[in-house]
Amino acid sequence: MNLQTLLSSIEVLEIKGDTGVDITGIESDSRKITKGSLFVAVRGTAVDGHTFINKAVENGAIAIVCEDIPEKTDALENLTFIRVKDSAFALGMLLSSWYGDPSKQLILVGVTGTNGKTTIATLLYDMFRKLGHKAGLLSTVCNYIDGKPIPTDHTTPDPITLHRLIAQMKEEGCEYVFMEVSSHSIDQKRISGLVFDGGIFTNLTRDHLDYHKTVENYLKAKKKFFDDMPSTAFALTNADDKSGLVMLQNTAARKLTYSLLTLADFKGKILESHFEGTDMLINGHEVSTRFVGRFNAYNLLAVYGAAVSLGQNPDDVLVVLSDLHPVSGRFQTIQSPLGYTAIVDYAHTPDALINVLNSIHGVLEGKGRVITVVGCGGNRDKGKRPMMAKEASKLSDQLILTSDNPRFEEPDDIIKDMVAGLDEKDLEHTLCITDRTQAIKTATVIAKKGDVILVAGKGHEDYQEVKGVKHHFDDREKLHEIFDRQLTTNH
Repeated sequence: MNLQTLLSSIEVLEIKGDTGVDITGIESDSRKITKGSLFVAVRGTAVDGHTFINKAVENGAIAIVCEDIPEKTDALENLTFIRVKDSAFALGMLLSSWYGDPSKQLILVGVTGTNGKTTIATLLYDMFRKLGHKAGLLSTVCNYIDGKPIPTDHTTPDPITLHRLIAQMKEEGCEYVFMEVSSHSIDQKRISGLVFDGGIFTNLTRDHLDYHKTVENYLKAKKKFFDDMPSTAFALTNADDKSGLVMLQNTAARKLTYSLLTLADFKGKILESHFEGTDMLINGHEVSTRFVGRFNAYNLLAVYGAAVSLGQNPDDVLVVLSDLHPVSGRFQTIQSPLGYTAIVDYAHTPDALINVLNSIHGVLEGKGRVITVVGCGGNRDKGKRPMMAKEASKLSDQLILTSDNPRFEEPDDIIKDMVAGLDEKDLEHTLCITDRTQAIKTATVIAKKGDVILVAGKGHEDYQEVKGVKHHFDDREKLHEIFDRQLTTNH
């Protein structure tokens, strides 16, 4: 593509050199540059792309987008430099233009908030496919193009991967794309250049403070997503969350709300909850679902609200809603042959843990004990460790603190940080078992008929990350192995 054509999509402050050249590709990683590429020098959190301009030129870059034009040397003599105010923002705009603005040619809906993003995005993807539409999904667990999986390891991919995936989804005939939008991706402008037709806000609780430093910065990052939405889009928010209406303050989008507690565009009420699912009212219509717990009732309301806001028939949406299945590793129930229930859930923030445990109590109604196995991730927000332990202790009859993904920290040090949140009374019903397999086994030994074991923190993840190495580990597999042995022993 001609560079001049490409540059029409961004605001340029200064140009040095020839813009009539043809570009063979766009990269922000100097290692991936090939002959004829455009290199965009982005200031990241860890590295500054400006320090790699010479490397990019060595590898074949013929034009550079940057915030500061370097002094000319012989090596940089015949290059074209384009100075912009914000390289990260420019990168998204350039990529969108490079791929022919695919997000304008399909319906793109983003889901943001602390908890519930994966569930809502995945359920919308499942629902629209069941309603007969081709759909794409961009999520933490996996990316999908109409049923075909494309593995991932970031909640929101880097801009180059993201734009390429959306272009591929458009190419393969997707009408709708549903994506999780993390606070990091908003802050780092990874979603720039994308045009959203809808945005959903779930809730806001303490998370990612290792990155954002304060809850206020975290809130601002989420809010920016809605602030930037066009008037043609809808903004659907959880009216029961204290940050819910804040999200809508400055948006040009059509403002919509969902709620279990107050008047809203999409109003829900829980009629009955059990470990097989929840019966609820949505805008006055009764629906039986396979999802457990109050937090899932909110997720289902958001899914219903978004589908109806996208023009789907409400009756058809309710029929599909009753047929949807929980997302892998999100309140996933596994029954023991000895008559107790194990639940695997991704809850890794204090609030998510409270939600899951309250949902379990809501179903148990005091008729069984709750045994919780939980750890905290290494090299992440340390402030939430004592809070996680305290909340888990308050809502559990037996607490087992264990290892999660220690990353580059010592697992025992992480557990010590968690224990710091507990008093003497809490410690009476707390065990510390560093080895996660042992911790899960111990919980199954303690459990009796009618009890519930919650194994929290990892959910869908099938690995443990230790000292930079991912080792295979799956909470669900461990429980299935134990329950299979119970079955054999009992027969």
